[in-house]
Amino acid sequence: MGNHNEFGKEGEAIAVDFLIEKGYHIRNRNYHYLKAEIDIIAEKDGVLAIVEVRARSNDKIINIADTITKKKIKLLVTAADHYVTELGLDVEVRFDIIAILKNSKLFKIDHLEGAFYHF
Repeated sequence: MGNHNEFGKEGEAIAVDFLIEKGYHIRNRNYHYLKAEIDIIAEKDGVLAIVEVRARSNDKIINIADTITKKKIKLLVTAADHYVTELGLDVEVRFDIIAILKNSKLFKIDHLEGAFYHF
């Protein structure tokens, strides 16, 4: 596995720990439906959070939400819809991004709730 993939998995583990500390229940990790993968599905206070994790090791200033393409959003929405329908859930669904910046100088986590598209 390449360093990029290993760092991505580490980022997801950090995000899971972060969400648990914030009181979320982790329902699923790496949920696959067709060509989509949801990094984390978490729930808190009747809201189902579909979480995309973005981990990076450089400290370039970028808007992390801009790194998610319309195609990726469409795939996430489709997978989330399938998950909710398949389990017969009656919950509000929210799409979040957790951005992790970790390098030798910095460690920072940003949680952007409601980053895009609600249904």
